[in-house]
Amino acid sequence: MFGLSSISTLPLALILTLAASAAADTCTQNRLHTTYPAPVAADGWSYRVIANGLKKPRSILFDSSGALLVLESGKGVTRLSFNDSGGSCLGVKELTTVVANPALNHGLQILNGSLLASTDNDVFSWRYDAGAGTVDNATQQVLVTNMTNAGHKTRTLLVTSRSQLLVSRGSAGNADPAAVVKSSGHCHIRSFTPSSTPADFASGGETVGWGLRNSVGIAEHPDGGIWSVENSVDNLSRQGTDIHKDNPGEELNYHGSVTSLRGANHGYPLCYALWGTEGFPNRGNLSVGDQFSVEAAEGVNVAPPTDAQCNSEYAAPALAFQAHTAPLDIVFDQDGSNAYISFHGSWNRETPVGYAVSRVAFTNGRPAEVQSSTNAVTDILRNPDLKNCPSRCFRPVGLAWDSAGRLWFSSDSTGEIFVLAHGGDAFADDSGAAAARVSLVAVVGALTAAWLLIGV
Repeated sequence: MFGLSSISTLPLALILTLAASAAADTCTQNRLHTTYPAPVAADGWSYRVIANGLKKPRSILFDSSGALLVLESGKGVTRLSFNDSGGSCLGVKELTTVVANPALNHGLQILNGSLLASTDNDVFSWRYDAGAGTVDNATQQVLVTNMTNAGHKTRTLLVTSRSQLLVSRGSAGNADPAAVVKSSGHCHIRSFTPSSTPADFASGGETVGWGLRNSVGIAEHPDGGIWSVENSVDNLSRQGTDIHKDNPGEELNYHGSVTSLRGANHGYPLCYALWGTEGFPNRGNLSVGDQFSVEAAEGVNVAPPTDAQCNSEYAAPALAFQAHTAPLDIVFDQDGSNAYISFHGSWNRETPVGYAVSRVAFTNGRPAEVQSSTNAVTDILRNPDLKNCPSRCFRPVGLAWDSAGRLWFSSDSTGEIFVLAHGGDAFADDSGAAAARVSLVAVVGALTAAWLLIGV
């Protein structure tokens, strides 16, 4: 039996042991962990790595059976089913190949029982059996074609609530002279009604928006509004001054509703969104989110508009984001009160930015913050030290909600799939250990019980 004098030597080691035990994750489905510093979740959120070893996973989508479809760039479409214990406690039960096609590189959707996926030139469809997780290869057809260009090669797909197929095509380089001409089809989002005859991208369908350098993420708000996130140019100068570090801003753009698409010109490659105001040449009364002109965009032989013309003749973004954060997807929650955006991160900036899954609050179908805000973005999951990026951190791409209200995302650079769960008591990190939320009351209670057992 320990005497009272020996009690003082016991608590520290015992508390550490009990804390480790109390922090141990009870999820037996999954022990995956990252090979880089563990991401950090916002308060009230838990996360877990669900799958790894994939080849550049991009767009993700849940089918009607609850399985996750993943577009692996350069490989095809893969289907994952899960053992699900709730919260962020899931593990892969089965992984199968649905479509083997190395030309597929990004887009993925389901429309009227058909699986849709994109190459740089075509949107393909196949009849899809969600129960079996298979396609009928004999039904393969091309829905949209003639989209090949240099530069940006991803073709994002979105099926709206009215069964419209929206397709986004980016620029043929940093600054794309062809984008000045609407009929080129460069830097457009277009809407199509699929048929048995392939539609030509540039001349078919309806213009959702143009003058959009590379709008990789597209989403429909629950009220029917169509939104996109745009990756703007690199290495920009204005009046002989290098402004590329903090300009131009990335953009959140509004394109009207599914019943009334605006078809507006958003300015590229002639007009850009202001983000960094400090040291900006001849800023005048321009504010964050306003459009500005440059005297000669790279390779564009068109007389530049004035700043005033940029703001009166072209559609400005609803919000601007930090330059080079590279937003690649956007989804809304069920009531439309938040947009979730994957920021893939910078490559050409001395100090890395982005590399996070983030939230933008919405009110009445519009961003809660004003256009000039620089505080509209709240990180939900981030890398703890951006100095590790891009080589030792996750880089989010595709986003998808499951039927349980959990937010999933892909990280193409690390070949991983993550799940984010909101609320509850299980704050799991990537290593499968709880995120150090050990109750002091529980530790004290356990310590007291231990003292009783040893006869104090």
